[in-house]
Amino acid sequence: MALLPLVSFAQEQENYPRDTSYTVYSVYKKLHKRHAYVEIVKPQLPENVTHQKDIVYREIGERRLRLDVFHAKNETAARPTILLIHGGGWRTGDKSLMFPLAEQLASRGYTVVVPEYRRSIEAMYPAAVHDLKTAIRWMREKSSEYPIDTNRLVVMGCSAGGQLAALLGTTGDLDKLEGDGPYQQHSSAVHAIVDVDGVLAFIHPESEEGLMASQWLGGSYDDPTPNWAEASALTHAGKNTPPILFIGSGNPRFLSGRADMINILEEHGIYNETKILEQAPHSFWLVHPWYETTLEIATGFLGKIWKHQE
Repeated sequence: MALLPLVSFAQEQENYPRDTSYTVYSVYKKLHKRHAYVEIVKPQLPENVTHQKDIVYREIGERRLRLDVFHAKNETAARPTILLIHGGGWRTGDKSLMFPLAEQLASRGYTVVVPEYRRSIEAMYPAAVHDLKTAIRWMREKSSEYPIDTNRLVVMGCSAGGQLAALLGTTGDLDKLEGDGPYQQHSSAVHAIVDVDGVLAFIHPESEEGLMASQWLGGSYDDPTPNWAEASALTHAGKNTPPILFIGSGNPRFLSGRADMINILEEHGIYNETKILEQAPHSFWLVHPWYETTLEIATGFLGKIWKHQE
């Protein structure tokens, strides 16, 4: 009988379409051709960290969306909490891509929540946004069960996850994007954003978005739907945007709209930092040596915002 939940979960995972093409190994194979020194980052749970797996945070019919929680063992005090969002062009990837970063962030005193969300092959925009806003509200709802500090919530994401993090962070008070998920009594607003190589404007002179954006948003770059503007964090940036860190690769298109967004942030006196890794390719956070750099930059930024005991 102990095997029944596992069988049920495995069967459930077959009931929705998936694209599994974006993995750590596929990234490694691609990058190794031009950067022979790269190495795969493997999950390695620190002794002081606990990993709670596959917690259901939203049900849509028979579909159950799950998240993982990482935090220090025996931790009872509320800790700054990061919603850590994977990339994959809004179509592929999965939450396991973020486990190595989550493990190390948790070992440094953060609670880290790593969610899955519906991707374009399963449901187009704004489904993913609705899911992730539900995950933020879940964090507030469950703050008495996990060491979650609801006054120090961060959204951090990489690539498509970075775009989603920036959008979530700039629309915490926008009812239109809340969706109909549970925990509506709670806010989806956050207190800091970390965007790692995530697009800020889909229609912009720096943008080169194509098929994968079209599959998620509908239309095309040359004939966009209104979603292309609505899904752009730059559209929503303003006085209520929280402090934000931009970490970029050597290809500026992945942070398209950044300069314009910084102008808005500066106008309102909102703290921001930019760290560009000029020699780094896209997906740099998944491999050594840039994984370590990503971790250090992110924790350095958050440490400036909140002084807390490590």
